[in-house]
Amino acid sequence: MFSKVLIANRGEIALRILRACKALSLQTVVVYSTADKDASYVTLADEAYCIGPANSSKSYMNQAALLFVAKVSGAQAVHPGYGFLSENAAFAERVVQAGLIFIGPSADNIRVMGDKIAARNAMLASQVPCVPGSKEALGTDASSLQAMAEEIGFPVIIKAAAGGGGRGMRIVHAPSELIAAVKLTQEEARKTFGNSEVYLEKFLQHPRHIEIQVVSDSHGKAIWLGSRDCSLQRRHQKVLEEAPAPNVDSQLLTAVGERCAQACRAIGYQGAGTFEFLYEDEEFYFIEMNTRIQVEHPVTEITTGIDIVQLQIQIAQGEKIPFEQADVVCVGHALECRINAEDPNSFVPTPGQISGWEAPGGLGVRVDTHIHSGAVISPYYDSMVAKIITHGKDRKEAIEKMRLALRETQLSGILSNIPLHQSLLEDQTICEQSVDIHYLEKLLSESVDRGVKA
Repeated sequence: MFSKVLIANRGEIALRILRACKALSLQTVVVYSTADKDASYVTLADEAYCIGPANSSKSYMNQAALLFVAKVSGAQAVHPGYGFLSENAAFAERVVQAGLIFIGPSADNIRVMGDKIAARNAMLASQVPCVPGSKEALGTDASSLQAMAEEIGFPVIIKAAAGGGGRGMRIVHAPSELIAAVKLTQEEARKTFGNSEVYLEKFLQHPRHIEIQVVSDSHGKAIWLGSRDCSLQRRHQKVLEEAPAPNVDSQLLTAVGERCAQACRAIGYQGAGTFEFLYEDEEFYFIEMNTRIQVEHPVTEITTGIDIVQLQIQIAQGEKIPFEQADVVCVGHALECRINAEDPNSFVPTPGQISGWEAPGGLGVRVDTHIHSGAVISPYYDSMVAKIITHGKDRKEAIEKMRLALRETQLSGILSNIPLHQSLLEDQTICEQSVDIHYLEKLLSESVDRGVKA
């Protein structure tokens, strides 16, 4: 058991974790860079320490500085949030070696699931459905590569084993392109991730992106908490998410969810995690597992009534998950719009000072944010400034509530992508049926071609 938590992050997730800790009567320690000294959570925490300059490599990514703060503050556990060091196995290892508790899975689990080849093989061992592809890193023998690709069937996609965030991937449509593409991706992976290993998968043409949220404790209990659809993406970055994933056979979803829970038990996973799948032609294909809390976790919380961040902390304290799989019921439908400080047409970040901020409200509306009128949005970090979440008895009502919430939201002093979200929720295809991961890019491209601003 522990009584004081170091929150090794910033922004809305730092405030979200702080609130979860307070609800559990835990003391909180936050860190902040010089750029974040006026952040609201800095004053709300029991203790706050400046950890360095705005550059994240010298502050939020500085492992030695974080561990020093933990030592001087007397914190006994570290919550990494998302991004930064949240999926860094070496950091998780150092936290434990320092005699602290890492609120998340073990370093070994992070390492295995962070390697796409190892993760894929671990999932195959637990009978989690995977995209047809190679089981090992690709070699250099041209004939073997060609034979493998022909067996899988073109088009194929080459992926970096250590990749993520849409980087380190290359689509190959014809045999003549394969060898050059493999070499190019290997070199790109080496430069970007410090690991040149790549693997091959079948490239799915029109898949949706569907996630399964799981929680697993140290007592052998693993439970899945429903599904999310995150198919509305731009450059592999999620824009709008919803729960549950619409238009998926419930029996199929249950079968996949149970396989995910079984995989957690098989690898001894502990904490919250997300299995990400591509879904096409009523088939699920595992692509990766995120070993941390997700940005989009609120849509699962609001439909299940389960506080996932509190559960992360309780699991780290050695507690058993206090409910059974049969107790998990998804009620209604929820949407989440990521509000970014960016030009809604060019998507260029728009840092600066917020001159006015009025959040929406009402029954079934939740806003996760750390901003306020007068807050300065720094150019050094991710451009997301808020998440607006709505909940309705069904998808139609959740969409209507989100339309109203976006109209109520007042954000001035900087540009934001609120107009983009408003246009998406007026798109008949998005509102009436499920779309694939390419739909938003296609929609934006067509708008540019027509000379119409999105």
